[in-house]
Amino acid sequence: MTLIIKNMVCARCIRSVEHLLTEAGLEAKKVRLGEVELVASPNLLQLAALRQSLEYEGFELLDDRNSQLVAQIKNLVINEIHHATYKKPESVNFSDFLARETGHQYSQLSKLFSLVEGLTIEKYVIAQKIERVKELLIYNELSFGEIAFQTGYSSSHHLSNQFRQMTGLTPTQFKADRKQHGRKALDVL
Repeated sequence: MTLIIKNMVCARCIRSVEHLLTEAGLEAKKVRLGEVELVASPNLLQLAALRQSLEYEGFELLDDRNSQLVAQIKNLVINEIHHATYKKPESVNFSDFLARETGHQYSQLSKLFSLVEGLTIEKYVIAQKIERVKELLIYNELSFGEIAFQTGYSSSHHLSNQFRQMTGLTPTQFKADRKQHGRKALDVL
């Protein structure tokens, strides 16, 4: 049995969910961002206990198919932007990638995502990329050109323009005053 869990955005989330599964007396075959594959189907008591403990930790067990698909889209985008390494700026065409990974046509995914989330997949991808850029700017280990390349932008100029549109700041202004502007949690974007 597969469970879909909302707000799993990092490796710590995976470890936390693994711990909650153990506490609920459930054994997982595999735990990935947003998804848990169980060895056996849980009984109603185990499922209720898991649901409650997940909610306490800021997660949500999703039941309806549309919510599950939107959560899957978000997890795929987050994983690709924050946990994968780009080989070249054109390496990820998100419409093709999401269609392939979900097994649904992109137009269907796009309509559903916009309906449920109130923003387009494209805007969600941009918001995630900008948060990744903020993270890399704070680390101060890469040049701005390297950050643009690593986050899939065709040029540092394109990234700078998009960063300013999304944050109201230039990357330099953000870096200089990052304590005031800060980053956002990935699960609230």
